[in-house]
Amino acid sequence: MGRLNVTLCGVELDNPVIPASGTFGYGYEFAEYYDIDCLGTFSFKGTTKNPRIGNPQPRIAEGEGGLLNAVGLQNPGVEAVIAQELPKLQEVFHKPVMANVSGFSAEEYACTCAKLDAQPQVGWLEVNISCPNVHGGGMSFGTDPAAAASVVRAVKAVTKKPVIVKLTPNVTDITAVARACEDAGADGLSLINTVLAMRIDLRTRRPVLANGTGGLSGPAVLPVAVRAVYQVYEAVSIPLVGCGGVSRAEDVIELMLAGATAVEVGAANLTDPYACRDIIAALPAAMDRYGITDLRDIIGGAHG
Repeated sequence: MGRLNVTLCGVELDNPVIPASGTFGYGYEFAEYYDIDCLGTFSFKGTTKNPRIGNPQPRIAEGEGGLLNAVGLQNPGVEAVIAQELPKLQEVFHKPVMANVSGFSAEEYACTCAKLDAQPQVGWLEVNISCPNVHGGGMSFGTDPAAAASVVRAVKAVTKKPVIVKLTPNVTDITAVARACEDAGADGLSLINTVLAMRIDLRTRRPVLANGTGGLSGPAVLPVAVRAVYQVYEAVSIPLVGCGGVSRAEDVIELMLAGATAVEVGAANLTDPYACRDIIAALPAAMDRYGITDLRDIIGGAHG
């Protein structure tokens, strides 16, 4: 194993850098820019049981410290993903991929996860119980420990591959939800999803986003992600994937010191399609600057 290798829920990665769901499509779009096999893995676009057209426009708003989105889980549905997207992905990505799944009931999550669990390309299921941009599902599961646990139990009952649950920061105590997911059988946790936010147009005096609110991502949320990963690392014993505001190799190291085994890169992919490739390339030099020989040695290194 090389100095960048990590193991996530029993699956070895060449490096800990993972493009986050919703910012990397189904992979082949970015393969036009560089060889995406350099990635540890990536989490493909959030997939639901049925097709979704997403929220009305406008659903993107910029801010000084990041980006607000209220896309609303637009996707073609799990059957189309399996029939159309995964075969195209197989031509350009030759490692296990992370399947991101959303739903509106525990049964719906389980149905979609069971179908994706059966796909040889899928290495992990990232169960998103934290999307702030849909009504009647998404974040409503992730803000209540009992509801979160019910989704995890339903998914684990029909799957064999590692289940990583994506948590929301929009709660008073993220550790309570994390412990509930672990107790229900989750193999890992991914945190954080976007922070609920809003912008108002000064001319119209109305919210910029048609949805009213959206999820804030980008550099502004990195300290929130570091805090959440640090707290959850001390509360559970399963692996963590850190996510939120990552744009540099140093950010990867910081989240790993907080307790992350691997790190997702989100909004940076939207401003620079080469972001993940460049972060991976910059990691060895950043490690040398801080006296790090092997990334596995620093996981949780900020804890006493």
